[in-house]
Amino acid sequence: MKSPRLELKQGQIPWIHEGYRVFAKEGPGGLKVERLSKSISKNKSSFYHHFADLDIFVDFLLNYHLDQAEVMAEKERACESLPELLSVIIEHKQDLLFNRQLRIHRERKDFERCFNITSQLVFGSILDLWSSVLGLTENTYLSKLVLTLSMENFFLQITEESLTAEWLQNYFIQLKNMVDQFKINAEKEQLDGAL
Repeated sequence: MKSPRLELKQGQIPWIHEGYRVFAKEGPGGLKVERLSKSISKNKSSFYHHFADLDIFVDFLLNYHLDQAEVMAEKERACESLPELLSVIIEHKQDLLFNRQLRIHRERKDFERCFNITSQLVFGSILDLWSSVLGLTENTYLSKLVLTLSMENFFLQITEESLTAEWLQNYFIQLKNMVDQFKINAEKEQLDGAL
């Protein structure tokens, strides 16, 4: 079920886009009305006309992020190969960096809630492809566990500079190698136990 969203008006859009970009890069500390107004060439009174205060603006940003996460999840759900998935991830780099900031600042309950919702959207949208890429289609529990740990690690590592196609490709290769090593070790233990 889709949660209720705050409807954006035309005059709010430039503020939201700039605030979203700044939040993704610097977190909530970067959200200063004067700075945002200079970036979009609007006066501060325009901000207060549209949002009343910074807390309301942040609510709009979180709702916008939920919308972006739903768009990303739909695209991920349609992916049939790892290169397609990597392309979607790169396309939504800013959304992932925004989510990273939510994770970093999750001591705020509204940030934690938004992070959890968006993470679950992504989790559900990539699980089947993820299992296939890592060769874990026969072990759903392990696939979910590896995805959970990998997502946590992913958000610890990504930056605007590091989140590239090459980095993502290497990240998936490392995960695949780790899973393959686990499988080899499990098979060895089974053989040793049978002897």
